[in-house]
Amino acid sequence: MKRTYLLTAAMLTLLATAGSVAQAQGRGQGRQDDHKKEQDDRNRRAVPQQEQQQRAQQEQQRAAQYQRQLDAQVRAAQLQATQLQTQKRMAQSRAQEQYAAQLRQQQERLRTTRDYSRDPYVTTPHTYRYVVSGATRQTNQYGADVLRQAVNTGYQQGYNAGQADRQDGRRSSYQDSFGYRDANYGYNGNYVAQSDYNYYFRQGFRRGYDDGYNSRSQYGTSLNGNTSILATLLTSILGLTSIR
Repeated sequence: MKRTYLLTAAMLTLLATAGSVAQAQGRGQGRQDDHKKEQDDRNRRAVPQQEQQQRAQQEQQRAAQYQRQLDAQVRAAQLQATQLQTQKRMAQSRAQEQYAAQLRQQQERLRTTRDYSRDPYVTTPHTYRYVVSGATRQTNQYGADVLRQAVNTGYQQGYNAGQADRQDGRRSSYQDSFGYRDANYGYNGNYVAQSDYNYYFRQGFRRGYDDGYNSRSQYGTSLNGNTSILATLLTSILGLTSIR
């Protein structure tokens, strides 16, 4: 009897401890959920409702306009790949096929319906200022991330194009590359103007092209086939200024 009593008491203690841990975890999760909800509420309060509606409408229109343009860009990219094959520029043709495939993926993503009224970009205050061709823009973290992507993706595509031209025995000319002229690789029609994305993509592209063509790492790094622009140079190119 005494042994049975001791076992029962131990089990009750274990159950009570487990219950306390579960309650503590539940309270912790509850606090995290409350914090996230409070953060979302602060963002919505910081951006007036009218401005949120304007941003949502702008994003929807921007995506729709880009989708129409992208259809033509995909056809042009595929035609360019065919022409490169005809010219026996095999390395550049492979790079161009990869570029065209990415544009087709962007095309598919744009066909998915999105609710921009709940998009975090719409509800988050602008925190950065930047200048493109003398015009001042404002954006938040989501837009800034797209601009960073533009520069880095541009560098990667430029590196591939420069390397391909060297392998094909062509002269160095980043301006003749389809990727430089198009400059939409990775853009999904959201958070920043297409012209801004194009500008920053080209800033990265021409530097990547120089590195790829000359087999060097002046503007970026290359490790196991993965290339990226130098962080300090990326910051300098973007020229983002905090406004909050």
